[in-house]
Amino acid sequence: MPVEPLLAKAPPEPVELGAYLAGLLLEDGYAFEPDLGDYADLLDDRGARTVRKHIRAAYAENQEDGRARKLMESVAKAEGDVDTLIAIIAADLDDRGLNHLRIARELDEAGRSDEALGWAGRGLREATNPDEQLVEYLADRYVVAGRTDDVLSLRRARFEAERTLTSYQALRRAAEDFGTWATERGQALALLREDARHQRARVPWAWSGPVLVDALLDDGDLDAAWAAAKYAATEDQWLRLADASAATCPADALGLYLRAVGSLKKETGDPVYRRIASLLLSIRACHQALNSTDQFKRYVAALRADQKRKRNLIKILDENGL
Repeated sequence: MPVEPLLAKAPPEPVELGAYLAGLLLEDGYAFEPDLGDYADLLDDRGARTVRKHIRAAYAENQEDGRARKLMESVAKAEGDVDTLIAIIAADLDDRGLNHLRIARELDEAGRSDEALGWAGRGLREATNPDEQLVEYLADRYVVAGRTDDVLSLRRARFEAERTLTSYQALRRAAEDFGTWATERGQALALLREDARHQRARVPWAWSGPVLVDALLDDGDLDAAWAAAKYAATEDQWLRLADASAATCPADALGLYLRAVGSLKKETGDPVYRRIASLLLSIRACHQALNSTDQFKRYVAALRADQKRKRNLIKILDENGL
């Protein structure tokens, strides 16, 4: 039943209107939810109290009802009842700590910063897979408070729990600020080397490559990255290593680019052809650095002859001056 027929009565009784609107809000079957702000003048205080009464009753009857819980949160927030709002959110904590974070932010808004920090810390301890937003919230709070040692401890713990390039980068930033990156880096790389050994022994190519290679590349430690890649690296990692090394070690980079083109020659499709053209441009740059451009010209001529039936490839090579 739409709202308009009820409003055709002049004027609607506030309590009756409040009960009617509460029903619309609580009933899952309705496709739209009325905005109570549109009816503020008609509801007055009595109607608004009626709406809240019905929502409270529905929530008390079934706190697992997501719709009633959401509305009850709105009621608590509208009334400025932070403790009730926290209790509602706390009854539905998730394994990523996002509701812990919601609570922390609500407490921040209420000026209860110490409690906010406590809830965020609790979220990090209790969540089985803490969301990055929660980690960043805690790190930001520690920075504002000048608690550099806590930032470093947080970043170290997150790296040990989840050894990704992102967590490695965050640890590096914190340790550099604290002046202890040399020590932290050695410990972090030792863990990544151990991971790489286990990954190779378990499933060599069913993963995106050892974080060790990416971390060393991100550090700009190319010699160590080359050494690590020899034991295990994906094709993408090898190409990133080639890109990073092309200016200083063009001969090494050239070999990787040639290998990549060779693996693509049997494939078809414009994305593949554009990738081949991009690799050829890198190959040309290496030959230029090595003063062997005649060799590059022969290579491209042979490639074009071998791939001449792929008209789109030849077109893309022409567009790139190849």
